[in-house]
Amino acid sequence: MQKTSSLMVRLDEQSKATLNAAAELRRISVSDYVRSVVVGQAERELAAAEAQTIAMTAEEQLQFWNALAKPPKLSKAQKELGAMMRGEA
Repeated sequence: MQKTSSLMVRLDEQSKATLNAAAELRRISVSDYVRSVVVGQAERELAAAEAQTIAMTAEEQLQFWNALAKPPKLSKAQKELGAMMRGEA
């Protein structure tokens, strides 16, 4: 038989209620629910890291795309360097 160990996690009441509701939907204990979801997610993240890929949710992808699409705000030093490199300074 495999030995087990405890993991304590502090949650706010809303998070705890959400976990309870999700566990009830699956008709399993909260511990079993958390174990199945958290271990599964951790395995996916480790596999992505090993494959050297970045896994993002749809929302994370949108935030990343918006950050890339936004024009950068140059600092004063960067503007001065650009002017110097163009021979304007």
